Order: sequence, then structure tokens, then C-alpha cells
Amino acid sequence: MFFDIGSSSESIQARASLLVFVVTFLTFITVGAFPSFVEDIKVFERKRLNGHYGVTAYTICNTLSLVPFLLLMSLIPGAVVYYLVGLHQGHQEFIYFTSILFVSVFLVEGLMMIVASIVPNFLLGIIFGTGILGVMMLDGGFYRLPSDIPKPFWRYPLHYISFHKYAYQGLFKNAFQGLTFTGNNQDGGSMINISGEEILRNLWQVKIGYSKWNDVVILIGMAVTYRIWFLVIIKSFEKVKPIVVTAMNNCPQAKFRFTKVTRLGAMA
Repeated sequence: MFFDIGSSSESIQARASLLVFVVTFLTFITVGAFPSFVEDIKVFERKRLNGHYGVTAYTICNTLSLVPFLLLMSLIPGAVVYYLVGLHQGHQEFIYFTSILFVSVFLVEGLMMIVASIVPNFLLGIIFGTGILGVMMLDGGFYRLPSDIPKPFWRYPLHYISFHKYAYQGLFKNAFQGLTFTGNNQDGGSMINISGEEILRNLWQVKIGYSKWNDVVILIGMAVTYRIWFLVIIKSFEKVKPIVVTAMNNCPQAKFRFTKVTRLGAMA
């Protein structure tokens, strides 16, 4: 569908739609691993009770063990899509493209771990996780331009805490900056050239005043923040759970009086 889309004015919308689809698809399929997160947390709780390792060690080891798999998950589909479609040619642009995919997937993994630590039920956790991603996706600045997003709640603060905003902006900068697109003049006359910077500024309302690598740094910061939140939540549950169990054990038990019931047949 997107094979060799070229650099005409018709390819502008197709190029942006492809980028949004790729990053959204990869992040959504990450939710499919939610049941394994719940099982990992259950195994961790048993190991922790036995004194094998603590919360911090589990968080660090879990993070490091995911990196190779997520890197392959981003690199292989990214290479296939990038070169078949014919996006911005250059090794630096390809590295940036896969970096955005990797950090986005890594970020969602941390978000799903937070959900798994709060909602241990498989079905409810998947529904809750996909709901969060759906809201972030709609508020990322592609389906509704930033100027069209309602200010209360949706733009401030939700638009700015949605990781899709920075993933979309980074991918758009990477795909359009430095390129020139050709199109017909409005009066049907000669051909005109449209720079990628004009498209970013006027069509997609992307802020080009700072480097595209800043978006990667923001995504990395959000991913680290999610891991820290997960660590804090697990540690909080570790301290709160014994208090709750003790309180429940100290509650007075309801006393029931049982009376002897005689069957009518036996009385007869």
C-alpha cells in the first residue's frame, strides 16, 4: 500500500499516516504481553517472600532483560517498512526512526507493568491499558491538530503528557526535514516546490524550533519515570499489605448461631 511513495504532494498525507500507524501498531501490540506481566509479578512476590531478591533488583533485572527483545522488535519491522516505503534516505534518519520505535515500545512496557501492579486481573488490565493508549493516541496531535484540541483537560495537561505527541513530532521531523515535495500550483499552472519545514509548520503544526533528538530525550525521561513509578507502587504495596492483613485479622469475627433442623420425614 505504501511501497515507494515518492516525494510528490500526494505522498505527504501517506507519509504521515504510515508513521503514525507504525508507532501506534507496535505500541498497541505490546498490550498483548499484559498476562505475562501479571504472572511475572506473582512469581516475584513469591520469590520476595522467600527472601531471594528485593523490589529494586527485580525492576532493574526486568528492565535489562527486555532490552534485547524490544530492540529486535523495533529494528526488524522498522528496517522492512523504512526502506520499502522509501522514507528519508540516510543512516542517521533510519537510526532515529528505530530509536523512536524502541523507546516508545519500552515506554509502553513500563506503563503496562504499572497497570499490572494495580489491576492483577487479565481482562480488566488489558481493557484499562488499551483505554489509556487509545486516549493518548487520540490526543497525540495527528487525529486532531494541537490548535483544535480543547484546552481544558485534553490539551492541558493530557496532550503534553501523551507520549504519542513526542513520538509523532519526532518521526515527522525525521521524515520531512531536508526534503522538498513537488506539487501543482492552485491555478493549475507551473509546478511548485514545498519544503519539508513548511509542511511541518503549516500542515502538522509541529514545533521545529528544537532538535528532533529532544523528542527522544523526552520519551526516554517518560520511560524512566514509568519504571520509577512501578518501583514506588510495588514498594508501597510491600509496606501496606502487611498492615491491611493485620487489620483484617484483628477485626471481630461475626458469630452465627446454628440451630438443629429436623427433617419433616423423620418426624413423621
